[in-house]
Amino acid sequence: MFEAGQYSGTREERDHAVLSQLRGLIYGESSYVANLANAAALLRFYLDEINWVGFYLFDDHELVLGPFQGLPACIRIPLGKGVCGTSAERRETLRIDDVHAFPGHIACDAASMSEIVVPIVKDDRLLGVLDIDSPIKSRFNEADQVFLEQFVAVLTEQLPAAIG
Repeated sequence: MFEAGQYSGTREERDHAVLSQLRGLIYGESSYVANLANAAALLRFYLDEINWVGFYLFDDHELVLGPFQGLPACIRIPLGKGVCGTSAERRETLRIDDVHAFPGHIACDAASMSEIVVPIVKDDRLLGVLDIDSPIKSRFNEADQVFLEQFVAVLTEQLPAAIG
């Protein structure tokens, strides 16, 4: 059972605690939808100054909205379009300080100012992306990127080889 509480200690200690909580939440659960839903909720609880966190799943053609926390969002995103589609196509994390300066940005929530997107890849197969938006410009830094890439790596261990 998840118990809400305040995270204390250094950034590394707090991040480690969240990764441990994620492992506990997904351990032994075979439903990727349930695991992604809990993962989104955990990040929403842990991260400050964000307005949207969730997953887009790759269906072999495009990204399709998956479990998330926040306002209703865009449902389908083609590869190479917007921050999510570009991250998925390149299979690399994109940390965008000002989404309005990103060519082709897809605005699902007008309040979003910055964004980080981490691709989810297993056995060299694109499964989707983790997408997090913030109403604060330059909200995401290198430490956030390292943590979120670790978060996705833990989550990916429990995901099937295809989920879209």
